Amino acid sequence: MTKRLIFLSLWFLIAATRTISSAQVAITKLTTEYLSNPVGIDVETPRLSWVIESAEKSYLQSAYQVLIASSPEKLTEQNADIWNSGKVKSDRSVLVPFKDHQLNSRQRYYWKVRVWNNNDKASEYSDVAFWEMALLKKDDWQGKWLSAPKVYDWASFVGQRKLHIKEDKPEAGDAAPQFRKSFAVSKKVKQARLYISGIGYNVPCMNGQKIGERLLDPAFTRYDKTVLYSVYDVTDKIKTGENVIGVTLGNGWYNMFTKDVWGYDHAQWRSAPCLLAQIEMIFEDGSKTIVATDESWKTAPGPIVFNSIRQGEFYDATKETKGWNSPGFNDANWLAPLIASGPAGKLKAQMIQPVNATERFVPKKITQPSPGIYVFDLGKNIAGFAELTINAPAGTAITLKYAERLDANGRVDQADIAQHVAGKMVQTDKYICKGEGTETWHPSFMYHGFQYVEVSGLTQTPDEKMLTGVKVHTAMESAGSFECSNEMFNSIQQATLNSYQSNFMGYPTDCPQREKNGWTGDAHLAAETGLYNFRSQNAYTKWLNDIADEQKATGELAAIVPTAGWGYFWGNGPAWDNAMVLIPWYMYEYSGDAMILQQMYPHIKRYVDYLGTKAENNIVSIGLGDWAPAKTKTPADITSTAYYYVDAMLLSKMATIFGYTDDAKKYAALATTINDAFNKRYYHNKGVYGEGSQTALSCAIYQGLCGNNLKPTLAALADSVKKNDNHLDCGMLGTKYLLNALSDNGRPDVAYKIVNQRTFPSWGNWIEQGATTLWEQWNGTESHNHIMFGDVSAWFYKNLAGINTDKDAAGFKRILFRPYFAPELTWAKASHQSMYGNVKAAWTRTKDAITYNISIPANTTGEVVLPGNKKILLDDVVLAKNASNVIVDKQNGTIKVKLGSGDYAIKLM
Repeated sequence: MTKRLIFLSLWFLIAATRTISSAQVAITKLTTEYLSNPVGIDVETPRLSWVIESAEKSYLQSAYQVLIASSPEKLTEQNADIWNSGKVKSDRSVLVPFKDHQLNSRQRYYWKVRVWNNNDKASEYSDVAFWEMALLKKDDWQGKWLSAPKVYDWASFVGQRKLHIKEDKPEAGDAAPQFRKSFAVSKKVKQARLYISGIGYNVPCMNGQKIGERLLDPAFTRYDKTVLYSVYDVTDKIKTGENVIGVTLGNGWYNMFTKDVWGYDHAQWRSAPCLLAQIEMIFEDGSKTIVATDESWKTAPGPIVFNSIRQGEFYDATKETKGWNSPGFNDANWLAPLIASGPAGKLKAQMIQPVNATERFVPKKITQPSPGIYVFDLGKNIAGFAELTINAPAGTAITLKYAERLDANGRVDQADIAQHVAGKMVQTDKYICKGEGTETWHPSFMYHGFQYVEVSGLTQTPDEKMLTGVKVHTAMESAGSFECSNEMFNSIQQATLNSYQSNFMGYPTDCPQREKNGWTGDAHLAAETGLYNFRSQNAYTKWLNDIADEQKATGELAAIVPTAGWGYFWGNGPAWDNAMVLIPWYMYEYSGDAMILQQMYPHIKRYVDYLGTKAENNIVSIGLGDWAPAKTKTPADITSTAYYYVDAMLLSKMATIFGYTDDAKKYAALATTINDAFNKRYYHNKGVYGEGSQTALSCAIYQGLCGNNLKPTLAALADSVKKNDNHLDCGMLGTKYLLNALSDNGRPDVAYKIVNQRTFPSWGNWIEQGATTLWEQWNGTESHNHIMFGDVSAWFYKNLAGINTDKDAAGFKRILFRPYFAPELTWAKASHQSMYGNVKAAWTRTKDAITYNISIPANTTGEVVLPGNKKILLDDVVLAKNASNVIVDKQNGTIKVKLGSGDYAIKLM
């Protein structure tokens, strides 16, 4: 206990220590569109953000000055040859738009900023940052879309007859095509960029070396509406003399031929993988040249002889062509590519973090359930793939099957994950050795959800060095952390983070094994958790654009996004469709991002109007309801109508933000009408909505529909939990409602008891069974890596640490600290890297007192809600409850303390 308290004290002390003196201010963490020094910005009005670091308490920015120049040297001389904002009186330091300027394709813009405080004292300028524009115009592209011949004649490459091959073996024409282009450089390169869109996925190389660390790139989109491209800085990869760019294409979702229930095999965009690329070079003498995809490129089939995002990847190392992507290779017998029409979608630069490999896992155990069959247990459920390291004779065929669980015989059990895919093969990779010593391989266009890998075909007994688990996901930077004295809670937090990462591969998914679909309901239920824990704004922005691409003219939305057409007739409805409404709103609340609200506003309005056509007497019955309930089912019309109300209410708020007065009034009135209809239809005496299920009660409370019925409904909800032995009895919707409805209305003690359970149904029950991710069903059936119950992590931040957004000051401009000092805990701590800086909260309990340490970033303020029946010391000084910064709430038995920026120690005695 003593060691833990010392550790916590040191943690907060170190976190609060500044590298600057109290008289100094530092402007740090400059970002453009949430990204640090990005290359490939594709918006008309880039937004600039900065963080102010100051040890001075109550520091507020009163003005700023931004300098933008064409070179860092000019900024050093204060020569802002592009733009000098002058001194702008504003406290805005987040997402400041650089508008009313014509931006140029490819140009790099260097910038720095200084600020003035509330005493009109200027800071020093920040260090120089930059952003670089993408290709903004269609005619910036000189390249042509290329594809490989429809069926390669293998005899011309490997001297063998094409065979008809059964289902689990590839056709020759399934080989992933390789493209190459040799080009000469005679002058020293000053700058070089590669702009590339190879779809489904692409792996680019320059002079024999892979370019960058991206995987599964570019991200999946509705290809007939939007196609993403990536930008690479390849300046250091181009040399004088001959250079070669090589690109391998995978099918991805663009050419998903595997038959499944979602119909991607007949997607409207489906076609052969194709490539569009250009290398743009600027030389030291100022001259320029472009090497673009055209008829002069060459193509041939590669050693990836089969790849399907659902089934797996087969690699035949005996078919490798040495040196194909390096100078000096003779490509005389390679074929000319086909000039393809390419996808119909608009080209856009990919402005989200790429999918990367982020962790590697050594197997915890290797078993041999039957002769020649070995099972590697990673000890952790992940999304990714296995990397194989082997020394075996040429032609040795190794098969790897992936799964989350084992069957009764100790072999991998793929029954659940294969249920929606035609044929028997799913999550299976194959590797054929070339027999030239130690070989290391992993899939290029594939990821799986798994803990276990079953390996067959080995010629030797394996050890743990033979196979490594590789975790992959959209590589969002961490934005938060939570920990407390309840180790089970810490395990739940880690399981939630693992599931969140496993289910973001350029778009949010439900699970990484069975479906890999962008289920909208799962995504919005986990969005607050995503925003607390990760820099997820760009990834959500990308996906919201995907949703907009999928919206029909009627306003209707699909249940999965992107989709080949499945999900408009089943699986959607308000509880799922609300991803388009709630995620932009959460981004506004957590990041202050009003632009995404404005972009989505017409789509949201169209959707609310669409729901109006489906409502009968303002009750909406369409759509899925509380999916995967523990026991009790709640009728879908209750949750659907509640979301209809939320949509109208939030649309009115958005209209108010943008000054759309008529819309604000119209949809506020609609929300009131829906509220009245909801209560008329579903409210009964004594606080009961519907049939009194936990989901129905908590839905009414959480969605703000109770009005004067709040007190009895809250009592009925708490009583329901108590009668259920302090367990939840909800599905994915009700679980989010339940914890928040209780905690937001004075009963965090009941919510704590729910989360603290270890028996069915509970998160703790999963942990007791060895879970390292969140599961799909409370009873443990089906997927073992789902994110839909992941809002519990956001609950940890909001309640056990007390870090909350203030609804009236978006983006943590004002921070609401409202901790629940759970008597079962001795300490809790959390941090969140907001757009303004690091928000921290940590508390410890001793026999006589609770000490609550908080950190409020510069240019923000905080409000701390504390029990009103305690003696309170603020930085060792007794807090006078009649002080000007103290508000006493006798009705709720609390006091609210208003504070400026800085670090504070609050003691309750």
